[in-house]
Amino acid sequence: MGNDDLRRRKTPCGFCMAVFKWIPVVFITAVIAWSYYAYVVELCIRNAENLVGMIFMLFFYHIALILFMWSYWRTIMTSVGRVPDQWRIPDEEVTRLFRADNPETQKRILNSFARSLPVTNRTMNGSVRFCEKCKIIKPDRAHHCSVCNSCVLKMDHHCPWVNNCVNFYNYKFFVLFLGYALVYCLYVAFTTLHDFVQFWKVGAGQLNGSGVGRFHILFLFFISIMFAISLVSLFGYHIYLVLVNRTTLESFRAPVFRVGGPDKNGFNLGRYANFCEVFGDDWQYWPLPIFTSRGDGFSYPTSTDQSGEAPTVQRYAAMGDTTTNRLDGNPTDKLIDAIPLDTTPNNHDQPPPQHQHPHQVRSQNQAQPQPQQARHQARPNSLNLQPALELPLANGQSSNCSTAAVPSSQMVVVNLGTLPEDANGSAVIIDMVGDHSGAAAGVAAPKDACRQPNGDVPLN
Repeated sequence: MGNDDLRRRKTPCGFCMAVFKWIPVVFITAVIAWSYYAYVVELCIRNAENLVGMIFMLFFYHIALILFMWSYWRTIMTSVGRVPDQWRIPDEEVTRLFRADNPETQKRILNSFARSLPVTNRTMNGSVRFCEKCKIIKPDRAHHCSVCNSCVLKMDHHCPWVNNCVNFYNYKFFVLFLGYALVYCLYVAFTTLHDFVQFWKVGAGQLNGSGVGRFHILFLFFISIMFAISLVSLFGYHIYLVLVNRTTLESFRAPVFRVGGPDKNGFNLGRYANFCEVFGDDWQYWPLPIFTSRGDGFSYPTSTDQSGEAPTVQRYAAMGDTTTNRLDGNPTDKLIDAIPLDTTPNNHDQPPPQHQHPHQVRSQNQAQPQPQQARHQARPNSLNLQPALELPLANGQSSNCSTAAVPSSQMVVVNLGTLPEDANGSAVIIDMVGDHSGAAAGVAAPKDACRQPNGDVPLN
């Protein structure tokens, strides 16, 4: 509960609003009290035909009622929690933050302050989440509730029927409350079904008990069925959220992580682990509204922590090692770093593989690869692409093509932007190694064959 909310309650209008918020709780309590009277007094005591059956009905009814009311009370009275002072930004930093002239400056201030905090969630622009009303860095999965006027840890939603936020501390109680409320309504509906059928068959005047009492039982059946229908969908939905480790807010808006971006399954650890995160590790306490949830409400394990690897969409060869925790690294780290060019000379004893396509000057009448010594003299220039290269050309020229023949010993990579020419002004043919199977295998091309350059634009 925030300080603003305390000051608001001291005013007459704030006091009226605080009382108004309890109306749904009072309504639910009144319905439960009326159902107790209708079931125990009108159905079991005044309409008792079998004493043993009545005892069994009252026994199981009170078990369901006690668990139902216990869970409901714990859900209402459990506090939303308080964010520690270490998450609060000092006033001078808040002043600097609000006076920042651009978002990047604000982002640097927040990232610098939150560097020592276990936060992995970010805003859509990659900044640390900050609450302007509470003046704190928001922990993971925490949100500001405008009704409670405070930041709530692992906020699911604000429920008016319990006049409280469903959060980290009472989420187990809320799920149990829905489950036991459903059990209570179904039990009441099934045990009153017989009297409901008899009411329409023989009429209210011929049944045991007064006529007003029979109408109590009739309305009890209708109300229990009505609440059971609404609770089935709500309870089933929250069981699904527990199994996928997701809150209601996260199901509509995926949390944004520093590494990986938006991901609805970012906190999904597996169904059993997700269930234990809410209900605890000791199965004996699972059906009881006793707090046994894992964690402290400020930091949560993520799917990356469990699997030890980054999401599939980030697994590229250029990213290197991505098996890092979401908490590792600085908030402004780049996902993909620059990879230096490998300038280590390759083994020149083997011919270049066919899947590589370096641009090379080749002779048209080349028959066999040249000795290793000659190739080593030409290869060091292949990594220094100059705007224009002066190549010693042979005097031989093809009969059908206006191209110069170059000895295979002068194999260098040239820049496609500037092509060398011989003394007669004829352009040198540039081809791709591996484009012609015969040339790549070292087979001499026919002397009179006119080979076009490897490109659609003729080299003139």
